[in-house]
Amino acid sequence: MLHSIRQQMASLNRSARLFLIAMIIDGIAYSAWILFYNFYILERGFSKEYLGLVNAMPSIAALIFGIPIGMLSDRWGRKRSMMAGVGVSICFMAVQLLVSSPNLILIAAFIVGLANMLFYISQAPFMMNASTHDNRALLFSVSFGLWTISGAVGNLFAGQLPDLFSRILQVPARDANAYRAVLLISVGLSILTLIPLAMIHEEKVSQHKNTINEKPPFWRIFSKPITQKLAIPNLLLGFGAAILIPYMNVFFLDKFALPDQQLGVLFSLLAVFTGIGCIIGPRLAHVLGGKIRAVVATQIASVVFLLILGYSPVLAYASISFLMRGVLMNLAVPLFHAFAMEQVDDRHFGTFNSIMELNWQTGYAVGPYISGIIQQQYGFNPLFAITAILYTCATLMVWVFFRSSDRLPNQSEAC
Repeated sequence: MLHSIRQQMASLNRSARLFLIAMIIDGIAYSAWILFYNFYILERGFSKEYLGLVNAMPSIAALIFGIPIGMLSDRWGRKRSMMAGVGVSICFMAVQLLVSSPNLILIAAFIVGLANMLFYISQAPFMMNASTHDNRALLFSVSFGLWTISGAVGNLFAGQLPDLFSRILQVPARDANAYRAVLLISVGLSILTLIPLAMIHEEKVSQHKNTINEKPPFWRIFSKPITQKLAIPNLLLGFGAAILIPYMNVFFLDKFALPDQQLGVLFSLLAVFTGIGCIIGPRLAHVLGGKIRAVVATQIASVVFLLILGYSPVLAYASISFLMRGVLMNLAVPLFHAFAMEQVDDRHFGTFNSIMELNWQTGYAVGPYISGIIQQQYGFNPLFAITAILYTCATLMVWVFFRSSDRLPNQSEAC
């Protein structure tokens, strides 16, 4: 297996390798942000309900402007879109840390959502163009795997920083100023992501104008049955994840009073295991007979560990289940993404990917806010049950829709 992976990695072109470097840097920076941003907002004195609203703003932005952003990516090209997304995101992440007005924080989070949407929507189309049929699944899986493994480095690094800055600033370890300092370090690291992106060589985007009687690309793509079959499970998965996954750090803090250092180690282990799992994901798909079989098997198994995580009173069991759930669920993500992107014409990669992302972000637009309300009233128990049900329904849909084969659809079905 390792020999096969090495051979496929060697077949990746220079642009694909530069992209992987950018993913490593982004993974380190983003992990520090995601680990402590919730705590920063809460330590500022805001409620969990407000935190839910802040976390929902990027998804609301993506929900409103997702399709135009996908079409913009098709027009601008992937390199230019990714660099613009990263640059704008960096600026307004810093704004969230430097202003005190709740309304300005919400506006900045909204703009970050737009920028991140442009960055993330452009990634899959770029990987499609930078890979071949033989190494495509590997590139998708390795990019996600390296992003999560680098997140382990970020979590370990960031987990020690609140205590360090508390001594430097002479404030409590869980003080908002200590968390702000950590998050500013994260923003600074994000700037380095622009370097490998700038070095990528991309062919000029060809323009394809519609004829008078031809539907616009969005409606033509959205109306295809294959698009709807791919999008509906994504919608359920997005909502299930949105109400729970962004709050896993809060869950461990509330239920087990886990210190920052141990929390950083736990999230780092998750990133390492998930990254390794994603890298071997293509091989697992080969063993099981296709991407869809691997997706369904791993997602169903992850639901079992999700329920153990949510309802076990023992920290050790919850921690192990947290790691297993994350590995199994995230292993499926790049495989399903690669399968989905193979169903579309390369001229419309950005538009199609925006439709997929739109369905995911629909859940994140309302899920975090609803989750904040449920947490305040009932705690985390209902959230685990709802997420497990949604994950199961989505996985069963994927099996029903695509169990026959992983081959490309007929040309008449292609988007």
